Amino acid sequence: MASKFDSFLALHTPGDPVILYNIWDVGSATAVANAGAKALATGSHPVADANGWPDGEQVPIEFALANARRIAESTDLPLSVDFEGAYSADPEAGAANVARLKETGAVGCNFEDQVIGGEGLHLLDLQARRIAAIRAAVGSDFFINARTDLFLKTEQHDDRLIDQVIERGQAFAAAGASGFFVPRLSDPRQIKKVVAAVQLPLNLIAFPGAPETATWAAAGVARISHGPFPHRALMKQLEGAARSALGG
Repeated sequence: MASKFDSFLALHTPGDPVILYNIWDVGSATAVANAGAKALATGSHPVADANGWPDGEQVPIEFALANARRIAESTDLPLSVDFEGAYSADPEAGAANVARLKETGAVGCNFEDQVIGGEGLHLLDLQARRIAAIRAAVGSDFFINARTDLFLKTEQHDDRLIDQVIERGQAFAAAGASGFFVPRLSDPRQIKKVVAAVQLPLNLIAFPGAPETATWAAAGVARISHGPFPHRALMKQLEGAARSALGG
């Protein structure tokens, strides 16, 4: 019988992307599982929003780990956790934190390259060392979804930026990443270029106005997540229902 780690990895098929409708607690995990999800994934923003903290590692690490454990124990589905920058820029300290995350029952995590609480991105050499340290700490089965925030840091989404994306993706792959996550990449032509050059399953985030799933699938995307948007939509519904009930 395949382990949860193997099952999660197998879901990442270019052209037939796994859909991760992001969750934030046990209740949302149960609802998404009941809807037929093949796997679960938290989003850092909804976890923070739902519990009264700003995003950007402002959720205390002990809370984040306890939340991950409760979700993992509530379902048989594989769980990936948005772990932002692993709560440390230091490769070894961050790796130790991800090892603790694995102990909660999570099968993988998102790991981003932006400087949390600072400006810009970590230098590529440092980010590669951080990924390599995580791989050494968690073993070969844990899914490290290495994220670059290049598209979030500029409005100039031209081919020069794609060259930088590819450079990062190739370095992340060499360092031991399992997947490549590029939030806000959306153009099918650029997607195909990244898929051809980076030998990792590509993860994109669905956002209002983004192309349809079929379009991204045809370009070779292997994973589509939904980030903060499910939580935001649900809170809008809750506010509307409350207004109606309160007579507003």
